[in-house]
Amino acid sequence: MTTLEVRRVRQSDPDAAPLVAELTYEYTTRYGPVGAQEMQRPADVFKPPHGQFLLLLEAGEARRVVEELEKEARAFGYRRIYLTTRPRQTEAKALYLATGYTPLFDVAADPLTIGPLAFDKMIH
Repeated sequence: MTTLEVRRVRQSDPDAAPLVAELTYEYTTRYGPVGAQEMQRPADVFKPPHGQFLLLLEAGEARRVVEELEKEARAFGYRRIYLTTRPRQTEAKALYLATGYTPLFDVAADPLTIGPLAFDKMIH
């Protein structure tokens, strides 16, 4: 059985560097310069008390990442989660829909005409 370690770290943590680099590459490849700008957000956005940067270490299911994020949000006292993804990240869209998130956009519309795709979910 594979053990999954959940670690709360700063975005600048050396263990987070590969994830940040891959995400920067992913955004830049899919969206060009606009995608690169997404990664220019201040690291403080991902710090308590209003945010968190989680690393899940070990092979595992993507749904487990969402479960851990929801668990962390509950620990902060949040009752609603609001997530966004970009239109070309169809994997993220499918994951959010599969884990019970409500799309806040017209799912029948061409995603490339919408801009960021927003989802929300009430958590207890």
